[in-house]
Amino acid sequence: MSAARAVGLLLGVLADSMVGDSVRGRMDATLARLARAGEQRVRVDHPVPGAVHLGAVTGTAVLAGLAVERLGRGRPLVTAVGTAASTWAVLGGARLAADGTALARQLETGDLAATRQTLAAWDSRCSQELDNTALARASVEAVAQNSSDTVVAPLLWGAVAGVPGLLGSRAVGVVRRVVTEQAGRQRFGRVASHLDTVVNLLPTRATAALTVAGAPVVGGSARAAWRAWRRDTVLHPSPNSGRVVAAYAGALEIRLGGRTEYPGGVRELPVLGDGRNPDAGHVTRAVELSRVVGWLAGATSAAVALLPSPRRRLRRRSASGA
Repeated sequence: MSAARAVGLLLGVLADSMVGDSVRGRMDATLARLARAGEQRVRVDHPVPGAVHLGAVTGTAVLAGLAVERLGRGRPLVTAVGTAASTWAVLGGARLAADGTALARQLETGDLAATRQTLAAWDSRCSQELDNTALARASVEAVAQNSSDTVVAPLLWGAVAGVPGLLGSRAVGVVRRVVTEQAGRQRFGRVASHLDTVVNLLPTRATAALTVAGAPVVGGSARAAWRAWRRDTVLHPSPNSGRVVAAYAGALEIRLGGRTEYPGGVRELPVLGDGRNPDAGHVTRAVELSRVVGWLAGATSAAVALLPSPRRRLRRRSASGA
């Protein structure tokens, strides 16, 4: 598709890992402010205004991406720089590593109040009554899910659709998160939830596959990751998150899932993986695995970006036929 796009994606991944977890210049905060501002103007709990709200935020992000792409048209260096800056702006790998490390440290020292506060920024489950083991389980699950949502998904969409794909896919995730923060707005956020599911169908499966491939790097089991992914997600109600969490559970040889309480009620989720209950050490290893998955996702997205587009393949066929 584009060598400049591939280079930009790799540079963006590198920048995310080197610059650190600073949120200055990152898109999540900007998109969240935009989503909250729009939501406050719509008081009706109905799918139609929810769809308009989603379209406004996502459309703004896609238009911004199209503007960046237009600036780089015919100029590979500008395309590479624009893609790199946009990739850095939407990736959450550095923030994921920082917060995951903080969770592991807080669990290790027994500071459960701080653990619950850090976890609340990632996960919507009710954590006030969770003990050390349950918080460790929730932390590993949050690391796994965010590896897909904030790293793999934007990279793959960026490889396929350029900067509009990067920004648009992240905007959908942010809108879904902002809407779910508000209790009693389930119908309002229905469209965002469904679109987020569709947008992440391929990325979650790619994340599970990359987890299998990267498990041995952190001393995990690729075989157990594959087995848990293929075996334990059959009964999971989510077509996406269950696959990623199961792969992480198998890779780290622990048990995840089970009874989980959310603001809307208790959900009895299937147990994923085999082995012992997780602890702070497993949270640290989950963070290490997320880094490996992120680098593998960067390489994969660059390879996808280098593939010839359907239009280019059609032109080649036409030229060879002539």
